[in-house]
Amino acid sequence: MAQTKFDKQVEESAESIALGIGRFLAGRPMDGERKTDATFWRKGTRVLPKVEGKVFRSSYRAGWQRLVFRISWLGAAGGGAYLAGSHPDTTAQTVRDVWENPEPALAAAQTGGIGLVSATAVGGVAYGLATRKRREFMREWVTPLHEALAVPLGISELTDPRRYLHVPRNFSDDDAEIRIDVPTHMRFSEDLVADLIKKKLALENVSFTWRRAGKDTHVIVKKRQAPPKVLRLSDPGVRETLAKMPESAPLIGFGAGKKKVSVDLDADSPHVLISAGTGGGKSTILRCITCQFIHNGARAFVLDFKRISHSWARGVPGVTYCRDIAEIHDALILLAQEGRRRLTLAEQLADDVLDREPWRVGPRLVILLEEVNATMAQLKRYWAKIRETGDPKTSPAVDALAEILFMGRQVRLHVLLVAQSATARAIGGPEMRENFATRILVRYTLNAWRMLVPEVSPIPMPSDHNGRVQVVTRGRAQETQVLNLSNEEARAWAMSGVHAKGTTGFSLHKPPVPAAPADDFSDAWSTHAPELPSAPAPEPLASGRDLVVEPPGLAPSPAAPAADAPDTAAATSPAPPEPSDDDQALGLREAYDKHLSQTVASLDALRRARHDDPEFPAPVGQRGAAFLYRIGDLKKWARNRPRAASGTTDLD
Repeated sequence: MAQTKFDKQVEESAESIALGIGRFLAGRPMDGERKTDATFWRKGTRVLPKVEGKVFRSSYRAGWQRLVFRISWLGAAGGGAYLAGSHPDTTAQTVRDVWENPEPALAAAQTGGIGLVSATAVGGVAYGLATRKRREFMREWVTPLHEALAVPLGISELTDPRRYLHVPRNFSDDDAEIRIDVPTHMRFSEDLVADLIKKKLALENVSFTWRRAGKDTHVIVKKRQAPPKVLRLSDPGVRETLAKMPESAPLIGFGAGKKKVSVDLDADSPHVLISAGTGGGKSTILRCITCQFIHNGARAFVLDFKRISHSWARGVPGVTYCRDIAEIHDALILLAQEGRRRLTLAEQLADDVLDREPWRVGPRLVILLEEVNATMAQLKRYWAKIRETGDPKTSPAVDALAEILFMGRQVRLHVLLVAQSATARAIGGPEMRENFATRILVRYTLNAWRMLVPEVSPIPMPSDHNGRVQVVTRGRAQETQVLNLSNEEARAWAMSGVHAKGTTGFSLHKPPVPAAPADDFSDAWSTHAPELPSAPAPEPLASGRDLVVEPPGLAPSPAAPAADAPDTAAATSPAPPEPSDDDQALGLREAYDKHLSQTVASLDALRRARHDDPEFPAPVGQRGAAFLYRIGDLKKWARNRPRAASGTTDLD
């Protein structure tokens, strides 16, 4: 008997129902299309070939997980139906009441709906904030790695990268471990896969451990040689290494395998840019580099309007600490003049002489410019306040910094510049930023890396490890652990070198000099800072380090007493001009009564500071048993001295 069309439909329906029940109980997709390699007991790791369209997260679940989920939903639905059917009269009465008087139900639904929507919105925002870093990590690191490995491993690009790429967010840490699950057939090039992993994750000195046996095939990636976790002066061999570093190449720290990382200001880069956010260790890097330069005879200018960033340098011979914005303004102008003087001297000397005897232009000058973002704004505001009619609109100090940055390494002026955001606008223009061939980045963002060192790719993962930086020079980044010197260690190292018996550094007063002749080198700044005269260069030390000499023009030299002149000459010569208040020489009591009573707590505090403060000005003369001090020096000291903490009873 032939089957009717109805019989065929019944059989097909029964077959579909049976298949549906089987798929339901087996935990398989209800549409019958298998999209991943998941089984009943094992989760899926990759999408099967020839699968098209979006693959949902549920497709990666194991069959038993889907079965539990389905049974739970079925049980909840059945329980609700049972409760509604067990009391039919009550249910019917409730439906009738809602139908006849829907206002209370609608009001309750409205209130509940608003609450539900609000809770959903708050939950969504909270979830977005909580997963923001994870999503950024996936977008910047994991997804690009998946796109690079999908074809070599024979994995569909539709595969969720998290199913087989197990990359921790701190994968750049020394003890981090990366695991990548690979197909069991192993029909791929291990060398190619390893090379892609290193390139996409910017890894160096890593080892690959392959597991090829069984079904659990994977590769483990770990650092083979990492920089030391902490680097201190007391560590074995560090002090000896520090002592052997060349005068022009201070030690920054150790890289992988305890490889020395330094920057040679004579061979590589005359200036160094440090980009780091708050708490990134900028002062630690500067302290490490600067104390080595001072140890070897260099002069250091600390331009720090925050006043307290480098307390270790107070009173160190060879250090001039400029805390006031007016002092920073004047210091930059005078340093630019010194650079021009050195350029003139270098022009007079032959190149081969400078190569053999670089000290002929003067001692090395290292300029620490802290927080350039704020300092440049302060310099511009200061100039806008003091400029007079006819003065240029641009701050001469900003122009002076630009001139210093463009001077070659032959003049031995070096800028160590610190910026939280080293934008071209903050530094003075993109051309000024290009003068920093060495750049040290700490806890950087991806945008900061792309802005400062776009030639280095891929971008290494920033590390939260204290003291861990990336030193970029010649288009190559080196992960480095910075040498962490305490304030006491940095001070002791700086004072143990050439400056051990020197003075406390030279002043940046503008010395009175005669007017320059018409053919002298001068420019727009000549009205604000006098031209620095040249002087014969000193002979070099046997060690090749800089002599502790005062650069010509950067320190005022006391005028030699004039020979006794005839009475007739004295009668016809004009009377000398009266000295200004700042140039007067007074004793401490008279100076306190007339000039310092508003800035120093008491005369006793002033006298104590004379004995205790290494930066207290030196006397310029003597009247009987009392020492005389220049008023301008005392005012400058009183303005820049460290203050007592708020709430203390200290007099000074």
